[in-house]
Amino acid sequence: MPRFTTVALVAGAALLVRRAVRSRMTTAPLWPMPALDEPVSGYGRGSTVPRKVLVTSRAEPADGVVELRLEGDGLPAWRPGAHIDLVLPSGLVRQYSLCGDPADPATYTVATRLIETGQGGRGGSREVHEQLHEGVEIEIRGPRNRFPLVDSPAYVFVAGGIGITPVLPMLRAAEAAGADWRLVYCGRSRATMPYLAEIEALGRAGDRVTVVAEDESGRPDLGFLADVPAGTPVYCCGPDGLMDAVTAALPDGVAPRLERFSAAATTGGTAFDVELRRTGRTVRVAADQSVLAAVREEVPGLMYSCRQGFCGTCRQRVLEGEIDHRDELLTDAERDDSMLICVSRCAGKRLVLDL
Repeated sequence: MPRFTTVALVAGAALLVRRAVRSRMTTAPLWPMPALDEPVSGYGRGSTVPRKVLVTSRAEPADGVVELRLEGDGLPAWRPGAHIDLVLPSGLVRQYSLCGDPADPATYTVATRLIETGQGGRGGSREVHEQLHEGVEIEIRGPRNRFPLVDSPAYVFVAGGIGITPVLPMLRAAEAAGADWRLVYCGRSRATMPYLAEIEALGRAGDRVTVVAEDESGRPDLGFLADVPAGTPVYCCGPDGLMDAVTAALPDGVAPRLERFSAAATTGGTAFDVELRRTGRTVRVAADQSVLAAVREEVPGLMYSCRQGFCGTCRQRVLEGEIDHRDELLTDAERDDSMLICVSRCAGKRLVLDL
């Protein structure tokens, strides 16, 4: 059979599969909502309702990095800095920044670096790398944005490795707006730094991009941050050490806008009590225990999912007490009277939940 005929048949079959999958897509919840109307769980809000998407392409923009294009009907609009939750085939929920084009209404693009379990990984990235290929259908939640790009005539960006993913759409937006911007992009080596060619092309008009490959020149010199003018937004995403260095290099009174790879620690501090007002019980939360774990001993059917403060499934209303918020989801207004009990804790000795 001629080669062009074979290619045409394969492409046609792929198109039919894609259309068939899309015809089954829905934005409806994929499992039952909480039995109680109150307190309102985070699950079911627009940003947390699962949606089915199809992996339509897979690429490797750098060594150890996989990029996925996800297509679906009715995908919500997003702006630079947004992220989504991937509900992986195993049920694990992992958060990834959107790094594609916000003007494309039917496609989300994410990229993830493989992190081995011995290097701090917990299995999510390996599942993405090994199981998510073209034609696989998965669920997503979001997008959400706690790392928004503010309007400004000038910006400073610092990114480390896969931390470039939320920054890349920001660079495109800043360039399109005619803003003055500068990027320091760090990585172990050029081969491990995704989207390097595009970024260097963006920065050529004015030499605005500084690439620091550790195997070539060591760690970045961040001394220039001491001279950042007041009011200039400084965005940073990358390993904790890089973000700490950026924070320390900035002048007093200038705080960077940070996006971390993982949620804050859910344990630590002191023990405290949580009263469950509806059930009339009080549980003790140990210093090495999450509120979710303690409460589920009394309310076994309580809903939860990611256990990282990303998805909102475990959100509960707080009637009394001071909250130590450690999530990456709730808005400032929502934090006034609710918390994600999988990660957040009590800043005092006692919380009262509407449970």
